[in-house]
Amino acid sequence: ILAMEDALKYQDNIKGLVISNMMASIPEYEKYAEEVLGPQLPPDIYKEIKEMEANGDFGNPKYTELVTTYYYPEHVLRMPIEEWPESINRTFNHLNSNIYIYMQGYSEFGVTGNASLKGWDVSDKLKNLKVPTLTIGAKYDTMDPKYMEWMSNEVQNGRFLLTNGSHLSQYDDQKTFFKGLIKFIKDVDTGAF
Repeated sequence: ILAMEDALKYQDNIKGLVISNMMASIPEYEKYAEEVLGPQLPPDIYKEIKEMEANGDFGNPKYTELVTTYYYPEHVLRMPIEEWPESINRTFNHLNSNIYIYMQGYSEFGVTGNASLKGWDVSDKLKNLKVPTLTIGAKYDTMDPKYMEWMSNEVQNGRFLLTNGSHLSQYDDQKTFFKGLIKFIKDVDTGAF
C-alpha cells in the first residue's frame, strides 16, 4: 500500500516498483474474500466465522482458532502452522495488533469498523505509473491473483509474476518468487525492462 502511494507521488525518484501480494483496492479485496476465499472454507466453519464477525465477537478464542486452523494454512502460508518458519512465528508473536486493527480492523475477510483502509482504492490511478513495476500474485493468496495480473497491465510498464504459493509466497514458493524478483531487479538495473 505504501509502495503504491509513494510511487504515485514520487515515481520520478524510483527506479522500479515491486507490488507483492497486495491489491490496489480494498473494496475489490473484500469482494474476493467474500465471494471466493470464504466459500472455500468448510461451510460450517465459514458460517461460524461470519456469525462471530456479525456479532463483533472477534475476541472470542474460537474465532482465532478457526481462522488460524482453516484459513491461514491455505491462504497465508501453505504449510501446517507447526511447520511455519521461526521468522514468521516471531512476526506474528510481535505483531502490533493496535496498528493492524487501526488499519484493517478485526476481520480477515475485509476491513471492519472505521479502520483507516476502509474504502482505500487507487485502481484508477495505476495508469499513471510509468516506473517499471513487478506485480506478484499467488494462486492461493488472500489477494485475487487475477486482479494482481490486471494491475500489471494497468501500469504503463508492468510485469506479472504468478507463484504457486500463498500470501507469503516468498516462503511457500521460493523458487518462483525469487527467480522472478531477481530477474525483474536485474532487468531494471541493466535497462532491459
